[in-house]
Amino acid sequence: MPASAAHVVLALCLAPLLQGVINKVKAFFGGRRGQPLLQPYHDMARLLRKGAVYGKITTWVFKISSLAAVAGPVLLLTLLPLGAVPAMLSFSGDLILMVYTLAAVRFLMVLAALDTGSAFEGMGASREVLLAALSETSFMLSLAALAAAAGSFSLSDIFQGMDSVTPVSVMSAGALLILLLAENARIPVDDPRTHLELTMIHEVMVLDHCGVDLCFIQYGAALKLWVFAALFSGICMPFRGTSPAEDLLAGLAGVFITAAAAGVIESTMARIRMPRLPEMLALASVLALTAFLWELLV
Repeated sequence: MPASAAHVVLALCLAPLLQGVINKVKAFFGGRRGQPLLQPYHDMARLLRKGAVYGKITTWVFKISSLAAVAGPVLLLTLLPLGAVPAMLSFSGDLILMVYTLAAVRFLMVLAALDTGSAFEGMGASREVLLAALSETSFMLSLAALAAAAGSFSLSDIFQGMDSVTPVSVMSAGALLILLLAENARIPVDDPRTHLELTMIHEVMVLDHCGVDLCFIQYGAALKLWVFAALFSGICMPFRGTSPAEDLLAGLAGVFITAAAAGVIESTMARIRMPRLPEMLALASVLALTAFLWELLV
């Protein structure tokens, strides 16, 4: 339990550093010095010093969306194991709660985008819902495959029993890697650096957020990236140490290695065209479904 609590505390403190790692990797591939590693912290501190501005037509839905963007990932951290380190809250079916929590946060963000009355934000919300219909299916299937392999519907039990790489874990990890890029608006699905509304998905939904609200959204996005990185690294690197401290350090290393891998992917790939995105997410669904059927039939 102390290691589980330490994981949550470290995630709350170090999650913005993942973006710094990605930026440094991309700068390395581009032959540049790049931003400081702690630049995401400076950006959030700058936003915290600014006040929030709300449109005349926005309602309470718009105001609570930024809080939900943080509250949802924080809840996920309490349900999330870090490799061999069990979660703070563990019960049968917690993986289903994880999927529905992500869906609830997305639902509120979509409502907030529509609440502004902006055509561009409505377009982004439409794209977000389309991709969510595909990504949530593959996410549930990949977790179901892992649950079938472990014989438990608890994430902690699943990761505790994972001591080797199997065909099911490889296919599930492939699906989760695609979902990591899609759910966190990374290249090749989305480009977090662009501000051209016609090509954005997630970023266009938060154009009207500013100040403290935008800081909360950016921090929530960093926590969400941590959640998916921990899930992916826990499957790909099933390290088991001799003490909880070793398990915690191994889990942290896996998260940051995953962030570096995301930076490599962004540096070596271009953003794919919008009509091809459903095909990419369909591939994740095929991998997850194959993993599930493999576990049941083979």
